Amino acid sequence: MRKTKTIALCLFWALASTVGAQSPTLQTSTVCNDDGTVTFYYQNDSAKSVMVDVQFAGRNEMRRDAATGLWTATLGPAAPDMYPYCFIVDGVSVMDPENPLYFPNEGFKNSLLEIKSKDGSLPHDIRNVPHGRIEYISYYSKSLGATNHAVVYLPPGYMPGGMPGMGQSKKYPVFYLISGTTDTEEVYYKVGRVNYILDNLIADKQAKEMIVVMPYGNPTKLLAKPVDAGPQTQFGEDVFSKDLINDLIPYIEKTYPTINNRDHRAIGGFSRGGNQGLFNGLSHLDMFSYLCSYSSFTSTNIPGVYDNADDTNKKLHLFWLGVGTDDFLYGNARDYMEFLDQKGIRSVKEFTTGKFGHTWMNAKYFLAQTLPLLFNKKASEAAMKAAQPAPAATGQEPQFTPGVMARLFPKPVISPEYVADGIIFRMKAPEARQVALECEMLHENVVMERDSDGVWSTKLSGYLFDTFRYCFVVDGTRVADPSNMYLAPDRGFKYSIADNPQSPFNFASQGNIEHGRVGYDLERGEATYVSVMPSMPTFPAFIQLVPGENDTMESWFKLGGADAIADKMVADGKAKPCIITTSTMDFMQQGPQMPGFKIHTLRADDYPSWSQRKRALVKLLIEIKKEPDPQFPQMGGFGDGGGF
Repeated sequence: MRKTKTIALCLFWALASTVGAQSPTLQTSTVCNDDGTVTFYYQNDSAKSVMVDVQFAGRNEMRRDAATGLWTATLGPAAPDMYPYCFIVDGVSVMDPENPLYFPNEGFKNSLLEIKSKDGSLPHDIRNVPHGRIEYISYYSKSLGATNHAVVYLPPGYMPGGMPGMGQSKKYPVFYLISGTTDTEEVYYKVGRVNYILDNLIADKQAKEMIVVMPYGNPTKLLAKPVDAGPQTQFGEDVFSKDLINDLIPYIEKTYPTINNRDHRAIGGFSRGGNQGLFNGLSHLDMFSYLCSYSSFTSTNIPGVYDNADDTNKKLHLFWLGVGTDDFLYGNARDYMEFLDQKGIRSVKEFTTGKFGHTWMNAKYFLAQTLPLLFNKKASEAAMKAAQPAPAATGQEPQFTPGVMARLFPKPVISPEYVADGIIFRMKAPEARQVALECEMLHENVVMERDSDGVWSTKLSGYLFDTFRYCFVVDGTRVADPSNMYLAPDRGFKYSIADNPQSPFNFASQGNIEHGRVGYDLERGEATYVSVMPSMPTFPAFIQLVPGENDTMESWFKLGGADAIADKMVADGKAKPCIITTSTMDFMQQGPQMPGFKIHTLRADDYPSWSQRKRALVKLLIEIKKEPDPQFPQMGGFGDGGGF
């Protein structure tokens, strides 16, 4: 019995730790040369012109090699770091189809270039140290009236409470870390690499162990029927703030072993996330005592805070503000720092140069500076005492104006748009000669029509509630939908995902139900989901999902919706509590040695489309529900004590 229990627990805890450890592709599209330059390669026989747009060098023409047919350019040198880039093909932005690393964002689609340090000195380097774990959570938000999402980092050595025979004696402080405008909840993980930075600092005993919660800063986009969220510069009575205080924080403190007082909560973020973090932190000094702003500023009208400096200073262990001098928000951030000085409110101020302005290179650097100060009263107080006043204004500082905002965030094109009788796809490409819709549900591409504004569109009358991959073909070049934040985590080209928010197996339409959690272990190349476990004794169903030839371990969940399907069916009583994994470890084939136990397997390549794969999983969950439970009376229930 001990062996069986250990196997089950091992499966449950085969959860995620990193996204950065992807295996290299066979075809190399970027080569980091010894002299610090980078050579880019791109294959496209139909392109007339190609440029590479990379953060450290801007846009540069690529030349086509007559012998290989490859478009190439060598740029730099550049300092070791991570840089967003894309190819501009005949005027249209295209992700690198050979690079598995990409920038999660609501709009732009960029790949990520990593120039590694030679000595492992970068804060985000993947070092041989104990690593924490990443979990993806979904929770019902009463403030939003829908399901919301977040990413959670759990430190090395973290063990859950409430498991049979396993108590949780340790509780952790929590850092709520919010990403910027148009970023998703994954960005501080996949681009900011907070998990690696914190892993390294904890291993070096330079930071406290903590839980980091990364929420989605623009949750109104998750609604089945999106609403106008209002201007991006207004905060306080917005849905995000209400969700953070009334829904997300209570969920975290119910789900994880946290220390629930102001001395053990921190909040901060980058860009808009910094604004959201500061506003909510300053508005709830009874909840937070550590505040961090990375390339941001916030409202100067928060009652009881700025005009009560003595009380505010007593409540804040750390008030940390960082910005680049070449950031377009520098003027506003400097003005806010000066405002705090004039009010007598202490704050740490840090400035960078040479990190290309409003970038995630700055965000990572600021993280590395502040994480050692969090939940460390001695270190944070020393930093506050050493703080310097804001630099004097020169009158030349850039300011964030409505005009700058309109340039950076133009009116979006809505795509896909779900209407009563179909799905409308749109793409703005004024210079394109032809744009077509490619879709895995169709036998041939559909040519789209262009309007006077250069927006191409077409309507798909069927498949309203199917989930499928699609892209646009612009003058012969495949392009992911630039208006759709959901990308298929495929190997090679990343298609966009069509998944109607009103579908019964879409999180947006599921209502107030409990959700399981899913994690990714990229060192093993596995993903594991654990559903909500009931309090009554039961044994969960075990399901193995085998990715297809061009899939990754994320595909069954982010494209196949396995977690959303299981959440809904378990909540409705149509499926048993379950563990779903892409694991191929030996014990998955052997299974616990007890009568009636089965490991049920679905192979993606047995089905031609994701719509059919999802239906097959639904059918399997229904069939498993009819099977008798394994005979395992001595073990009791996994639900004993309130959790698996």
